[in-house]
Amino acid sequence: MHDTLFAVAAIGLIGIACQWLGWWVKLPAILFLLLAGILIGPLLGWVDPDLMFGNLLFPFVSLAVAVILFEGSLTLKFRDIRGLEKVVRRMVSVGLLITWTVATLAAHWAVGFDWPLALLCGALLVVTGPTVIVPMLRTVRPNVRIAEVLRWEGILIDPIGALLAVLVFDFIVASGGGHAITHTLTTFFGIILIGTASGAVAGQFLGMLLRSHWVPEYLRSVTTLVIVCGVFAAANALQAESGLLAVTVLGIWLANMRDVPLDDVLDFKESLSVLLISVLFILLAARLHPTDLQALGAGAALVFVALQLVARPLQVLASTAGSSLRWRERALLAWIAPRGIIAAAISALFAPRLAELGFAQAPLLVPLTFSVIIGTVVLQSATAGALARLLGVAEPEAKGVFIVGANPVARALGKALHDAGQRVLLADGYWESVSAARELGLRAYYGNPVSGLADRQLDLIGIGRLLALSPQHEMNALAVLRYRPEFGRGKVHRLASTPEKETGRVAKTHGAPEPILFGEPMTFADLSGALARGGQVVPTAISDDLSWENFVERFPSAIPLFAIDDRERLQFFQVGVKLAPKNGWQVHALHPVAEGETKAA
Repeated sequence: MHDTLFAVAAIGLIGIACQWLGWWVKLPAILFLLLAGILIGPLLGWVDPDLMFGNLLFPFVSLAVAVILFEGSLTLKFRDIRGLEKVVRRMVSVGLLITWTVATLAAHWAVGFDWPLALLCGALLVVTGPTVIVPMLRTVRPNVRIAEVLRWEGILIDPIGALLAVLVFDFIVASGGGHAITHTLTTFFGIILIGTASGAVAGQFLGMLLRSHWVPEYLRSVTTLVIVCGVFAAANALQAESGLLAVTVLGIWLANMRDVPLDDVLDFKESLSVLLISVLFILLAARLHPTDLQALGAGAALVFVALQLVARPLQVLASTAGSSLRWRERALLAWIAPRGIIAAAISALFAPRLAELGFAQAPLLVPLTFSVIIGTVVLQSATAGALARLLGVAEPEAKGVFIVGANPVARALGKALHDAGQRVLLADGYWESVSAARELGLRAYYGNPVSGLADRQLDLIGIGRLLALSPQHEMNALAVLRYRPEFGRGKVHRLASTPEKETGRVAKTHGAPEPILFGEPMTFADLSGALARGGQVVPTAISDDLSWENFVERFPSAIPLFAIDDRERLQFFQVGVKLAPKNGWQVHALHPVAEGETKAA
C-alpha cells in the first residue's frame, strides 16, 4: 500500500519535472516524459503500471484521454479557422486515408506485420494530437494560419483516428465469425450517431447551466469535469468506443455557444490536462520492454521514414490543393506531424487482446508506436523552428510592445512607437479608450488585460515588452506580476506611483524593483497633464549637429521616453539607468507646453 502510494506521488513529481525541463530547453515535454517512463519502468524496474493499477489501468487511461480531448476541443472556435475549413476537412478525411495507406504498407513490408495487424497499425499512426502539437507550436511559433490548421487537425483527428482504429480492431475480431463487414458497418454508424448526439445534447445542457448561472462559480469546473466523465461513460455504455467522439463534440459545442462563461473551466482543465498527460506518458512508457524494441530492428526506422517523408507530404499536398496557403506554409505543414497520446494509449489497449486472439506479432504494436512517437517528436522539435524561420513563415521576433492602458498617455506613446516601426498592442477595459486607439490605427484589445479571458484571447505573437501605463497603480502592479513570467524580468516596465515619486523609494515586487519609466520618475498625472496642455511626442535624430548633451541643454523640459539606436533596437529611458544616445540614434521625447503658453501651430 505504502509502496504504491509512494510510486504514484513519485510519478506526479517526475512528470512535473519533465514538464519544467521541456519548458526550460524549449522542447515538447513528451520527449522527457517518455524517457523518464522507460528509465523508471523497464530499465530500473521501479514502476510496474500493471501491478500498481491492475484492472483499473486502462479505464484510467481512457478517462484521462477523454479529459485531454475535451480540454483541447474547448479552444476550437469556428471563426478561428475561417477560410481554411476545407483544408482541415481534407486533412482529417482524404489526408487521413493517405496516411493510413502509407503506414499500412510500411508496417507490412518493413516490419512484416500480417495485413490485419498492419491495417490496425496504420490506423493508430494517423493521429497527431494536441498533447504534442500545442507544445511544439509554442517553440516553433509558425504564423497563425499554420498554427490553426495544425491545432484543429490535431484535436479533430484524435477521435477520428481512434474511431478508425476501433473499426479495424472490430473487423479483425469479427472476421472469424464471417460477419465482419456487417458488424463493422453497424459499429461505425453506432459510434457516429451515439457519439455526436450525446456530445451535442450534453453540450447544450451544460452550456445552458453555465450561461444561466445555475451553477455557482466555485462549482463550474468540477461540474463540467463530472459531466464530461459522465458523458464519456454513458456514450461508451450505449455504444462501445463512442466516448471520445462524444467529449470532442461536447467541447466544440460549448466553445461555439454564445455568452457561456468558460474562463474558470478552461483554467482548471488546462492544469488538469498537464497533470494527466504527464502521468499517462510515464505510465505507458513504463510498460515498454527493451527486447520488444530490439525485435523491431530497422523496420521501425523505415516506418518512421515512410510517415515523415512520404505520408505527410502527400497528405498535405492533397489537402491544401487549391487553398490560399502559400507553398512555404504548405512545406512547414508537410514537416510537422508528431504522434501523441492517443496512438500510445490505444496501441497499449489493443495489443494484449490481439495477442489472445493468436496474433504472434501483436506485442510489437506498442513498441513500434512508441518508436514513431519518439522519432517524430525528436526530429520535428529539433528542426521545425529552424525550418519555419528559413521558409519565412515564423512569427516575428518578440520585439513588440504591449501597453496596459489605452488612455491618452498610452495612446500617445503607442502612436509614437507605431510610427517608429514598432509592433504595438494596447489593452483597456474602457471602450471609449479602445475605440480612440483604433481610430489612430493602433491594435487595441477591449477587456481587462490581467484577466483569464485575456490570457486566451490576447495575441502576443511578436510582443516582447510590457509598459504598464494605467492611471491605476494597482492595475500596473498586477500587470507586472502577471506578465513578468511571460516576458522576463527587465522586460516589464511601469510608471511610478505618486508616493514613490515623493519619497524617492521604489516599491519592490517579490524582492526586486521593476524598471520605472521614465528617466526622471514620471507619474501618470505628470504625463497626462503635459499632454493635456498641448504637449507632443516628437522624434529627434542625434547627430554631430545635435548631440545628446546639446539636446538636453536645448530642451530642458523635454521628457525622454524611448530611443531607437543605430541597430534598430528599442530602448526605454528608466529610473536609475543612464542612457546616453549616440550619433545615429533617434530619441522620442514628450515636449510639454509651459503653463500660459499655447500649442504651436
